Amino acid sequence: MSDAEIREEMPATTVNAPSAEKQTGGSEKGKKKKGRVGMEDFWIVPSDEILAGNTTDVYFLRTEEVLRKKGINPRVVAEVTASSLEHGWGVLAGVSEVATLLAGKDLDVYAMPEGTIFFEEEPVLRIEGRYLEFARFETPILGFLCHESGIATKAARIKKKAGDVPVISFGTRRQHPALAAVIEKCAYMGGMDGVSNVAGASRIGIQPMGTMPHSLIICFRSQQDAWKAFDEIMPEDVPRICLCDTYYDEKTETVMAAETLKRLNAVRLDTPSSRRGNFRRIVEEVRWELDIRGFKNVGIFVSGGIDEAEIEELRDIVSGFGVGTSVANAKCIDFALDIVEIEGEPCAKRGKKGGKKQVYRKKTEKGFEDFVAIEDSKQHFEGEPLLKPLIIGGKIVEDFPLSLESARKRVLEQLKVVEMD
Repeated sequence: MSDAEIREEMPATTVNAPSAEKQTGGSEKGKKKKGRVGMEDFWIVPSDEILAGNTTDVYFLRTEEVLRKKGINPRVVAEVTASSLEHGWGVLAGVSEVATLLAGKDLDVYAMPEGTIFFEEEPVLRIEGRYLEFARFETPILGFLCHESGIATKAARIKKKAGDVPVISFGTRRQHPALAAVIEKCAYMGGMDGVSNVAGASRIGIQPMGTMPHSLIICFRSQQDAWKAFDEIMPEDVPRICLCDTYYDEKTETVMAAETLKRLNAVRLDTPSSRRGNFRRIVEEVRWELDIRGFKNVGIFVSGGIDEAEIEELRDIVSGFGVGTSVANAKCIDFALDIVEIEGEPCAKRGKKGGKKQVYRKKTEKGFEDFVAIEDSKQHFEGEPLLKPLIIGGKIVEDFPLSLESARKRVLEQLKVVEMD
């Protein structure tokens, strides 16, 4: 193909390659706006800027400029993989956002469905097309997949440890509020039984769940008055769960709450670490005091710094967990996007494996087993191919599973058989 033909096939991008002044942010207009932007929009990048490719790293724009001026725009295959995973497996999330980002571009995209458990060195997403069609979008593609998969993976681990005990997401206060729906979506997808954030729950299509804060108790200056007011004002369908560690010992406040409210569903213990000591002993004592007074039907809900170890320690004695920071602030999955084929020939940088690949999953007595192979191999492989058509010729494939409920169901089914360390 001649240089002229290559240039003709190059896509018209939404945003032109910036000048040196724009790349360095040196314009007078940019300087004037810089000081007030946060006050106007909370430093939130609008969706149209993400779709335009403005949330990229500048070196992609410089790469675009060089390739365009030299008439180079090869047809490539690029794969997203995680070379290492902290616990050996992860839960894929963020695919629906990638689909929205890349729809309308002259690309073919294949992906594992959201909620699929994946392992190290397995491609979870593959892009086929001319490089300049998606070059600047590498940054947001990875941003969606890395961040969301990290939250969904941690939520899945928490739910796996908790078993049948309900787990509620309490963590949106640990992140930028613009991310509330993202956090709650991924927590719910990962298997958590409910979320507390109002906007996040609304976007998911479920009712938010929660109890009461210490501030309610403090404003009334009386635990009993606060509990009574909550019971009087709240609708019948709101569970009566009293916070029982504001001023007194947990046992004392729990007995007070049980004797104050006739229809108490549970007590919540949010004991700070400075007062916690042996938390299981505290919970056991609270359970004992409730039981001997005839309140065996009153559950114990715990929150505050809950992670996998606390869940393992307490899951046999509590009726629910509120988990915040450990899920909302979960470590992201360290995905990378790499070109593995150029103009039909295998290629890869050091540390990566060249060639267009497929992941096959075979059911076994223990659950499932994956293996990776070159997709165009003539050899027959047992198992289901996990990378499925997501976008073909720029159009999202109608039967690709993108719903949140299907992803959540997929996670919960796989959690029955995946092994935990």
